[in-house]
Amino acid sequence: MTLRFSVLASGSTGNAVYVETEKQRLLVDAGLSGKKMDELFQKANCDPTQLDGILVTHEHSDHIKGVGIMARKYNLPIYANEKTWNAMEQALGTLSTDQKFVFKMGEVKTFADLEVESFGVSHDAAEPMFFVFHHQGKKLVLATDMGYVSERIKGTIKDADMLIFEANHDLNMLRMGRYPWNTKRRILSDVGHVSNEDAALALADVIGDRTSRIYLAHLSLDNNMKDLARLTVEQILQQEGLAVGEQFELYDTDPYKPTPLAVV
Repeated sequence: MTLRFSVLASGSTGNAVYVETEKQRLLVDAGLSGKKMDELFQKANCDPTQLDGILVTHEHSDHIKGVGIMARKYNLPIYANEKTWNAMEQALGTLSTDQKFVFKMGEVKTFADLEVESFGVSHDAAEPMFFVFHHQGKKLVLATDMGYVSERIKGTIKDADMLIFEANHDLNMLRMGRYPWNTKRRILSDVGHVSNEDAALALADVIGDRTSRIYLAHLSLDNNMKDLARLTVEQILQQEGLAVGEQFELYDTDPYKPTPLAVV
């Protein structure tokens, strides 16, 4: 088996990604209730009893709501950096010591036949980090919850086979929307979220010859729409000389239903 994954859920209501190889099955975040997480696994035709561990990106509830529940139910180890552990430990509930592991930012950890590289992002959490998965020459990137996409991040995620990438909001929808100004300011800040436009411009810098699929992720329910995100990203990439549908494909993610299990 090659590297495979499903974006189980993505958006402000909860985030979770499943990644598997022949020898390893990992869950990245579990931002929904334990019951909903089990339902998502069922919809994706994946078996949570086969999981080997949970990786945590940061302590916000839309990423950790079900982490403690899943860890207890399936007796799973949890991997997060120290600052994230300090910020989320109380919210996870009772865990045994042998379920708690530190995964440092900037570290590459080997999980059987899967190498996982962590990298820091700019977001209003204790020490948020996301992941690049490496398996038999294939490269899968998970990158959301970024205030902006730095040159360092671009260097880390460049020329991946597939990317799960944040396109959180449409700027006009956010500016005209019902959110209070301080919330809008947070989202637009360097520790907030990436807009459709900024996502496209960053992707133009990191798409390589082997890039085949891009999944637009963490869309705001209030300030974005799937069609709008895809259209905006597609138009900007075409302006940058990149042909969607010829060189690579754009895919949606959803807050309530998983993407079909894809082979990287």
